[in-house]
Amino acid sequence: MDTSPAVGQHSLREQNLAVVAREIFAAHTPPSRAEVATATGLTRATVSALVDRLIESHIVAELAPTHSRRAGRPAVPLVPASATLVGIGLEINVDYLSGTVLDLTGATLASITAPGDFHASDPARTLRLLGDLTADLLAHVRRAGAAPRIAGVRLALPGLVESQTSTLRTAPNLGWADLSPLDTSAIAAHVDGAPITLANEANLAALAQLSRLRTDDSTPDSFLYVSADVGIGAAIVLDRGLFLGGRGWSGELGHVVVDPAGPACSCGATGCLEQYAGTDALLRAARLPRGSTIADLVDAVSDCDAAAVAALDRAGHALGAALADFVNLIDVPTILLGGAYSELADLLEQVVLTELTTRVLAARWSTFAVHRAPVGTGAATIGGARQALADVVSDPTPWLAAPRPPG
Repeated sequence: MDTSPAVGQHSLREQNLAVVAREIFAAHTPPSRAEVATATGLTRATVSALVDRLIESHIVAELAPTHSRRAGRPAVPLVPASATLVGIGLEINVDYLSGTVLDLTGATLASITAPGDFHASDPARTLRLLGDLTADLLAHVRRAGAAPRIAGVRLALPGLVESQTSTLRTAPNLGWADLSPLDTSAIAAHVDGAPITLANEANLAALAQLSRLRTDDSTPDSFLYVSADVGIGAAIVLDRGLFLGGRGWSGELGHVVVDPAGPACSCGATGCLEQYAGTDALLRAARLPRGSTIADLVDAVSDCDAAAVAALDRAGHALGAALADFVNLIDVPTILLGGAYSELADLLEQVVLTELTTRVLAARWSTFAVHRAPVGTGAATIGGARQALADVVSDPTPWLAAPRPPG
């Protein structure tokens, strides 16, 4: 006997509201109420009432009516509302803090990156600095004339994160460990009670490639996103969804062992991939001066500098070998290169493909693709802001305005 509670009218209304919102936000072209009704199977009267609630709550907006040759009232296209609800994406990385504010249309209302050295930094001080950055972001939005509600905040961190408990287990390159829960009060002071959620930076950056408020068919359904900084992060996307693993800790590609007898890594092991293909390792091997950047490495390779060419070749083969292990295990043949690898994608593509075709057992029957990630700078904060806004689309009810009184 089924003892589950019956779905009440209120719950059904919430479900239908979410169905209508998702249809509007996912549409390639702005749909009318009639088109939403046809796509969802709901009655036109139901759709019209739900759309009115979404418009009153500034989640959806109407465009000017469009006229057709057919008889009847002109269609009114529906689109996400602009500058009314926002998501905030924040990131702490080894050499910068950053933040992005997006609205429901996907437009960037503010974006700030603050360079710094956060290796072995004090978490409390760093989070205070991030709180200040958050205040600056929102001040920029308000100066532009917007006064939006904040849907949520996602904080991207380069390490093992337990989102449900707001715990950072370890971030070796920051030198942070076992922060349970991570104290985000310095951020909370500026976001009007909006929920703050922690996430791995590579996972959020992968969502920036994939999770758009409108469907984007240019991104494959399954891929491995690989992002380089001092460390190397990765995210596994299968059928347009993140594969997080049993505890949400998948994708630590930077700590795949390339050579057990190799150099010591900040994680405590030896011979990890990031000691061969992380940005610090690359720049050291290229014998570039302290303070050099990946752009300097690209210039040195273009000038046929022997040390730079050798460093990039070693990194590419190490990265390709680690990715071949991944493809053998997971069978996802598309690789998107982000972070510092975005600048190196053209130089790395062929050597990575060579490793894949040499080391993947199914190579004879496979086609591999290695591309620059479509979203580069600020991908983790963009993905974080988008994820916060996706919560509004999947459940608009908490964001509805109070119904208008009759009369």
